Amino acid sequence: MSASGSSAVPDSRRHRGPHPEDERLFAADQLPRLAEAFADLCWLLDRGYAVPSSLKLVGDRYGLTARQRIALERCACTEAEARHRRERQVALADLTQGALALDGYNVLTTVEAALGGGVLLLGRDGALRDMASMHGSYRKVAETAAALEAIGSTLEQHAVRSCRWYLDRPVSNSGRLKRLIETTAACRGWRWTVELVFNPDTLLVQAAETAASADSAVLDRCAAWVNLALQVVESRVPGAWIVDFSRVARPPEVRTPPSSPA
Repeated sequence: MSASGSSAVPDSRRHRGPHPEDERLFAADQLPRLAEAFADLCWLLDRGYAVPSSLKLVGDRYGLTARQRIALERCACTEAEARHRRERQVALADLTQGALALDGYNVLTTVEAALGGGVLLLGRDGALRDMASMHGSYRKVAETAAALEAIGSTLEQHAVRSCRWYLDRPVSNSGRLKRLIETTAACRGWRWTVELVFNPDTLLVQAAETAASADSAVLDRCAAWVNLALQVVESRVPGAWIVDFSRVARPPEVRTPPSSPA
């Protein structure tokens, strides 16, 4: 998980739920416009344009809010990147008696958001992501315990032998979360270990175990990965709010390309 910055910002949230504007920003009547904007953004990325300039062009053209732009940015990648990631994705069902290296905050906050009714995003690469942003601080919320149970039960169902959690050491409250994860695992008999590290991404891409993450920096470099958050949400959180960007909306041959970004 990429936690942005190490300076802690107070976090008083009790739920990992939706932003107050999400019901409007991701309502059914917004989805066709978001799909077209996403197709334009991917079209530009496929032709080598940089993300910042492409996102600004597309966002301005479609009048997108800052939060809608964040959603598109988190879901977008080039066709080559999406294909490369999918080629190295393995099914959780294939990890019976296998081991996982888990991107702790990345997976946990996504499942928390699902349980809290927050918006989830299915990217072009098929990975499930949330809209949460961390600024050096993590706060346990009402959904945390249930999210750990959902993750553990899913891994147990598929007979995953062991799981190594990596948590960002610079994120405040990581020590408390480590103890909660360890206590939960001990109570359930799950073979989990938890490590506080300065750069989980580096360890995840080097790990002998299959990585569980939706972080693009990990997915682009790891040997193999499993879409654990999606598996947990699909099996344990029916009715979760998922906005699906996994398919580019319009085929390129019937589209008028946008103006080139500056």
